[in-house]
Amino acid sequence: MKKLLTGSIFALLLVFLAACGSSDESSEEGPGDEITVGASSTPHAEILEEAKPLLEEEGITLNIEQYQDYILPNQDLSDGNIDANYFQHIPYLEDQMAQNEEYDFVNLGGIHIEPMGIYSKDFKSIEEVKDGTTVLMSNSVADHGRILSLLEREGLIKLDEEVEKVEATVEDIVENPKNLEFETGIDAALLPENYQREDNVLVAINTNYAIDAGLNPSEDALILEDSESPYVNVIAAKSEHEDNESLNKLVEVLRSEEIQTFIEEEYNGAVVPVSE
Repeated sequence: MKKLLTGSIFALLLVFLAACGSSDESSEEGPGDEITVGASSTPHAEILEEAKPLLEEEGITLNIEQYQDYILPNQDLSDGNIDANYFQHIPYLEDQMAQNEEYDFVNLGGIHIEPMGIYSKDFKSIEEVKDGTTVLMSNSVADHGRILSLLEREGLIKLDEEVEKVEATVEDIVENPKNLEFETGIDAALLPENYQREDNVLVAINTNYAIDAGLNPSEDALILEDSESPYVNVIAAKSEHEDNESLNKLVEVLRSEEIQTFIEEEYNGAVVPVSE
């Protein structure tokens, strides 16, 4: 009887260890044929919705978790609440990993560019921008160099030539002929509201929030970034899942002709597909 009991316990122990080993292996490999991707509602979640049936044809079920901010999608990815996210451009991803040691992410591939726009409901041309005008910018430092580069392109400021454009901040402005003032602590989601409320200001608004607010970047922006931009929006995942088959199939589908055509036709230049 004692031998039988000991043998049963040993067998149960083997089953337990096998289960643990299976769980660890699954964790390393990442998701299977069902994936959950965190995304900004516009345009990211809309693009993912369009990709759903194409992924189903590949045997992959896509769940979309929508976010309205730029912080939680990376936190949830790090915590394992989602398998990947699709909301951020490369400089922001790199900045977030530099600031958060626990973020061990990888860029699985670029999908689109959202040209940054600078808007004003009062100024209809660069020449109308008044001396002392305030420029409203988000609190995302990763976007500051992007916005300042647009202002420099239009001759409104000049940046220190020794500073990389992507890394530039307001402290790197060496010439400011119109004495522009800069407010850089605004939540990105609130910038459209500031655009509507404030008079005689310039407001830099990310395209996803501009579209949500009913703005057409190609028509309404006073200054608009061109398609030659390093700010490509990517699919990000944990580094340990870099070779995951389902996540890489997601990138492949999002870069397909069907999805690229959808992006071009749906957003009319406000969102530009990429394939690298």
